[in-house]
Amino acid sequence: MIELAAVTKENWAPSPVAAVVLAAGGSKRMGQPKQLLPIDGQPMVRRVVQAVCRAALAQVVVVVGAQGERVAQALADLELEVVYNPAWEQGMSTSLRAGLGALRPEIEAALLVLADQPGLTPAVLSALVEGYRASRARIVAPFYRGRRGNPVLFARALFDELGQVEGDKGGRALLVRFEQEVMHVNLDDGAILLDVDTRQDYEELCSES
Repeated sequence: MIELAAVTKENWAPSPVAAVVLAAGGSKRMGQPKQLLPIDGQPMVRRVVQAVCRAALAQVVVVVGAQGERVAQALADLELEVVYNPAWEQGMSTSLRAGLGALRPEIEAALLVLADQPGLTPAVLSALVEGYRASRARIVAPFYRGRRGNPVLFARALFDELGQVEGDKGGRALLVRFEQEVMHVNLDDGAILLDVDTRQDYEELCSES
């Protein structure tokens, strides 16, 4: 485990970091594409991607699949690139490969962002990017009260490993395999632990907003 050290002029250097937003799933547990469920009057995926776009990243890629055209339309006026994953039914790993494959060669690291985290803020993303730039750790993950959340940043050195993941999985296996190399960024933001998987999750979220 690597703890976040103070970012100083000596150990901080700018580098291009991107985000890959995984928004292709069919939301079987929800019974309908959760990306389009309204949160405070706008589709959930738009709420998440707006936070990503405000984080001043070098590139934003959104991978769509189920209801891909409607999801893309919900993001039409935002500065990003939409990638359609025709194999989305085969699981998250296929969207991961599609998103990473769309990144420009100069991108040094990528934040893997889930489209069902409507509480995500630009501040969380910026903290992870700063942690990476200060440490050059291959994995940078946010923690809230000792619990790991999302999104997680992976350096380009691990893109090939991520591309070998199969089925409905993302980067979790790498977090386990390279546990000692994970940089912990401790945040006072419980939203990094919250995602919307079920109808009950969604109803509880709406009742709180």
